[in-house]
Amino acid sequence: MTTVDIISNNIDCTVLKSSCPVSVSDLTSQAPVSVVGERDDARPRTVAPDSSRSGILVTHRGHMEDPIHVAPLRPSYLPAKAVIDFVLSLALLVVAIPVITVAAILIKATSSGPAFYRQVRVGRNGRPFTLVKIRTMVQDAEAKTGPVWSSGGGDSRITPLGRLLRDSHVDELPQLFNVLAGDMSLVGPRPERPEFVDQLEWKVPNYRQRLNVKPGVTGLAQILLPPDSGIDSVVQKVIYDVYYVRNSSFWLDAKLIAATGWKVISQLARHALRMFSLPKADRIAHGYSEALSSGRHSA
Repeated sequence: MTTVDIISNNIDCTVLKSSCPVSVSDLTSQAPVSVVGERDDARPRTVAPDSSRSGILVTHRGHMEDPIHVAPLRPSYLPAKAVIDFVLSLALLVVAIPVITVAAILIKATSSGPAFYRQVRVGRNGRPFTLVKIRTMVQDAEAKTGPVWSSGGGDSRITPLGRLLRDSHVDELPQLFNVLAGDMSLVGPRPERPEFVDQLEWKVPNYRQRLNVKPGVTGLAQILLPPDSGIDSVVQKVIYDVYYVRNSSFWLDAKLIAATGWKVISQLARHALRMFSLPKADRIAHGYSEALSSGRHSA
């Protein structure tokens, strides 16, 4: 059974097959009709006008499609933002390339497979691009499962070194090359995989509004929210992303870049302290018991 939602001025009904107070054929208009159905890209398409009413939206989505477009309050900032992205990412790469090189060598030394991986992501206005990251999971992590969200700290596919690189966001440094190429910005919504975007557009209201700007290496949702783990977390993320799309500014970007730098340094310091920290009392007690037990067996 196909559900068709029709919105037109005072008309708001659901058509199940042919049952509805009005039929689609009754809506004759000179205006184009946007149709969203079971298509690979899940985006509206325009069909020939055949009704006398305007503003008709026919959709097969799971939620009501709102004919809105969230635009930045300061569109004049966008050209300056592009220049800042290029200059700053170029400067950051001077520092990042040695870090990327060391991380790549450690990845090759501690796990099989390439040090880097490429993945298609969805950029501004739904345009796909190839993103580059340092590999943090075992090779062919999705060979058996297909595309799935990471389950965070409990994800067994993440290597021990990969966990450190993820926590410190060092694995994302190669994305600076995507910024130089113009596919990404330093600050913006997190770029998502097309396999997930096709699903999320159907399930999360206003999801596509986050695609009105370039995706970012860091962003408001990336700093303030945990990684996506399901639909509920994505709904929350869209709220933060749409806020950024509307309110992006030089000052907000500067604060988010500074917050990202602080987060990276804090995570690296935390791991360094853990590496050089002395054993705690419970670990010493456990080791003591284990030593005595092994001593009895050897006696």
